[in-house]
Amino acid sequence: MITAFIILLILAVIASTYAYRRGDGSLAGGFAIARKTLIGIAPLLLVAFIMAGFIQVVIPSELMQSWLGQESGLKGIFIGSIGGALLPGGPYIAFPIIASIFQAGAGMGTAVAFVTGWAMWGIANIPFELAMIGYRFMFLRLVLVLIIPPAAGFMANIFF
Repeated sequence: MITAFIILLILAVIASTYAYRRGDGSLAGGFAIARKTLIGIAPLLLVAFIMAGFIQVVIPSELMQSWLGQESGLKGIFIGSIGGALLPGGPYIAFPIIASIFQAGAGMGTAVAFVTGWAMWGIANIPFELAMIGYRFMFLRLVLVLIIPPAAGFMANIFF
């Protein structure tokens, strides 16, 4: 986590230095947009972090191990794939929850399937796909990526 923070901080310093040197109000405009974005995302982040914390407290570790742990095998991989697919929101919502499940004892294969299911299936995105691109595209995309989250989880179990 500290590495990601340092990288983002360096990129932010570079971007803000560039904006300052332009001298056309870009720096103030960038900070105004950042403030607006923070105000919009802060409630989502707060709820995601609360959920991430309570997942570790509420779900008994033995249940986590039997359903999502390394020993759960294919059952854990399929639960992870479906859980990831059902998880709404962007990475700022999904990754704290996924990290919490992983830290609570989910196996590597399950965590990989969860992330891959969230990224590739994204059931919460289906209404947008239908409205903007159409049902043929949506069905084709879903069929083409159907086996990838479970396959990724299975391969992660083999390699780790």
